Amino acid sequence: MLLVGLTGGIGSGKSYVGKIFETLGIPVYYADKEAKRLMIQDKRLKCNLKDLLGAGAYHRNGRLNRAFVAGKIFKNKPLLEKVNQLVHPAVKDDFLVWAESQVSPYVMEESAILFENGLNTGFDSVILVTADEDIRIARVMKRDKVTEQLVRSRMKQQLPDEKKLILANFVIRNNGTMDLEDQIQTVHAELLELSKS
Repeated sequence: MLLVGLTGGIGSGKSYVGKIFETLGIPVYYADKEAKRLMIQDKRLKCNLKDLLGAGAYHRNGRLNRAFVAGKIFKNKPLLEKVNQLVHPAVKDDFLVWAESQVSPYVMEESAILFENGLNTGFDSVILVTADEDIRIARVMKRDKVTEQLVRSRMKQQLPDEKKLILANFVIRNNGTMDLEDQIQTVHAELLELSKS
């Protein structure tokens, strides 16, 4: 079974592309959603996060105190990196266990930061979803009800598409045009061929 990474910058529509792959029978693991689950359910990860950030990282009911955590790691890059060093391995292990239980020629992990953290090396192929910057900004402003300035600052945290293009095996352009599903079908057909070799 092939392990395929699906990535793209904020507002590129990678989750939407993931949903279309699901309609083709491909299991998709959404890393961000699963990371949030693991930060609540994985006892060892929870313990490590409390040790790093303090007991205030969790509410009494065991839920993650997002405001507290954000306040700690926002504008503190070294601390954010330490959190990532705890969360990313837990997500990777969880993905591999999940992948083992799937029955499919290939499985996919959707993650915004595959290239930023060097997580792309564990995949047989990586698909990059791109979109024009103005389209991405408009999508995120509408989705998150935030300002253009905030979206641009989030974009700066991510590797630019020019650098990701060199590292990706496949590129899907998602500017909201009619050919999106055709592009996905083409990539799907190539991955099915790869899975046979």
